Amino acid sequence: MMHIDHIALWTNNLERSKQFYVSYFGATAGSGYTNPSKGFASCFLSFTSGARIEVMSTSTLHPVAIEPGAQRMGLTHFAISLGSDQLVDALTQRLKDDGHPVLDGPRRTGDGYYESVVLDPDGNRIEITA
Repeated sequence: MMHIDHIALWTNNLERSKQFYVSYFGATAGSGYTNPSKGFASCFLSFTSGARIEVMSTSTLHPVAIEPGAQRMGLTHFAISLGSDQLVDALTQRLKDDGHPVLDGPRRTGDGYYESVVLDPDGNRIEITA
């Protein structure tokens, strides 16, 4: 069966990124991988659904930094479903209380989603949906 296995995100602070997804979204962090000769380190974050996020850092490449939350061509957000409106409300409030930017919501969208839009520590847009 074909499915998306994982998405990969560059970060300038691997530990901070890992802790964000573990603390707020219940991800389980793998043991990590380092390739010193390439200046590369990564860690897979696994979710109970089977989806994964690979967070990666580099000391040899220079990923283009964009304004946090900027709308751009290509991948612009990903969505994590929590299963209920109440869980969306609670997590959105927790993130806000902890100082993470909430860009929108929670609200019901025109296509029927109940969602909020937040930024991870690297400025990536995450839709938190019911």
